[in-house]
Amino acid sequence: MFSSYTKTGGRKAVSFLLTTVIFCCGICGGRLTAHAASLEEIEQEQEAQRAIPVESNEIDNWPAGPVTSAQSAILMNVDTGSILYAKDIHRKCFPASTTKILTCLIAMERGNLDDTVSFSNEAVFSVPADGSNMGMDVGEEITLEQCLYGILVGSANEVANAVGEHIAGSIDGFVELMNERAAELGCTESHFMNTNGLHDEDHYTSAHDLALIAAAFFRNDMLCKIGNTARYEFTATPTQPDEFILKNKHRMITGEVAYDGVLGGKTGYTDDSRQTLVTCAERNGMRLVCVVFREEKPNQFTDTMELFDYGFHNFQIMNIAENEKKYRIEPSGFLQTGNDIFGSSKPFLSIDDKSSVIVPNTITFDDLESAIDYNVSDGNRIAQIRYSYHDTYVGNAYLELAADSTSTYEFDTNPNAAGADGEQIEEPGPQEEPAQANTIFINVKTVLTCILAIAAAVILLFVLRAFAINNRNARRRQNRVKRKQRRRERIRSQLDDFDF
Repeated sequence: MFSSYTKTGGRKAVSFLLTTVIFCCGICGGRLTAHAASLEEIEQEQEAQRAIPVESNEIDNWPAGPVTSAQSAILMNVDTGSILYAKDIHRKCFPASTTKILTCLIAMERGNLDDTVSFSNEAVFSVPADGSNMGMDVGEEITLEQCLYGILVGSANEVANAVGEHIAGSIDGFVELMNERAAELGCTESHFMNTNGLHDEDHYTSAHDLALIAAAFFRNDMLCKIGNTARYEFTATPTQPDEFILKNKHRMITGEVAYDGVLGGKTGYTDDSRQTLVTCAERNGMRLVCVVFREEKPNQFTDTMELFDYGFHNFQIMNIAENEKKYRIEPSGFLQTGNDIFGSSKPFLSIDDKSSVIVPNTITFDDLESAIDYNVSDGNRIAQIRYSYHDTYVGNAYLELAADSTSTYEFDTNPNAAGADGEQIEEPGPQEEPAQANTIFINVKTVLTCILAIAAAVILLFVLRAFAINNRNARRRQNRVKRKQRRRERIRSQLDDFDF
């Protein structure tokens, strides 16, 4: 029945009318007093939640985190996954519209921004008309990029459904993708039932799992751009005839609550979840994601800012390759790799120079414990080094084999690769298993230096030998000369005795 209304008229008017009727019925039914009692209960719940212990405060020599009124809260580094602040982060919680972070992540990974998304009857009418929506009608079409703006800026439930149908063919099929992708990201405390976060007892997650999902989301530049948009304007097209503006409800994005370095985020609310909030911010190269569950306005924003301040003021980034000494491998010997035959080469093994740890300002790199795991099979990576502080994970790095370069000088280990006349021999047939290429890289500069050193030593040996022989011969000649002189002197002395 709503398909005959436009977004700027009919459907929005009906939504407003339904909301008004429900509100009036609540008052007429005597629920105003119940609402007041509910407010008192909420305040008591918030106070009780402030007393929930902060697990990260129990770590020795770890900066003490702030007290928040959130039931569950986490502050995680986007790049390393290390947790700076933890408060009941494994509790089962209802994510509400923060679910849409996962929906948009999958859409970005599996779709194209210029895809055309059509709105089916199920996508439009399987969500409440008075819930978050942007008034799309059955049969209308917009691009996937516009859908992402509709979901992240306007929190539009029907748009999340339409995206799910576009990516997976059905809403149920997309929900399966959501659970699979969450598991791939390391989530073990989540189960999703819909694309938008409308309340369902079997639709839940944890602060830890949602932070893992959000970290993947904020590692995508386009999602950061869309998720950090304060307002977005839709213009009329042949497939979508209305002009309207969506406004973000995240006050740290709109600037109503000012905070430097915000990269984006998503709000969420249902009566069962209360206020939920996911936010990402960056300062001095440190990207942090904050998740707070079950808050009340405006605490979700003030607590988030306080947690960001805690992270940025008390922690620092350390590059692992620049600080690691135990696993450092210096270039040496003949077997190296690189693209310069005269010595500009790298060792076979090196530490990933982009990896880092996030640690308290009060400690040094030498205070960290490390453990190496060789059960790694990922491209050139042969081992992972995990770093911790008092058993708290702070980051990791990989030991990598140097990648082959097309300009390296190689010695072919397959003598059958070419014939005696230089012609290429045919490749083995399909029935033959091609031999794995084994390439040895030689540092020619080192080899030449050794050859020259050996040659110099041999020449010096010959020079010394010649000098010794000449010296010995010279002494012999001198001795012969002296003997002749003595003989002459004897003869002369004998002749002197005769008187001629």
